[in-house]
Amino acid sequence: MYVNGTGFRAIERQTGVNHNTVIQWVKQTAEPLSDALPSVEIPEVTQVDELETFIGKKKQEMDLDGSK
Repeated sequence: MYVNGTGFRAIERQTGVNHNTVIQWVKQTAEPLSDALPSVEIPEVTQVDELETFIGKKKQEMDLDGSK
């Protein structure tokens, strides 16, 4: 459940097992894995998201004749 993104307290609510116990289980399970070599595979496809932000006045004041 933790690997799939469920938080410790959510696991506690769903299983009835104290979240501190779940944390200890995750630590014990991850301990032998920490010596594993990191993957050096380069992905063929990468996705990049853009975020565009506007800072300043959004509306310009205009006179009745259409000039600024």
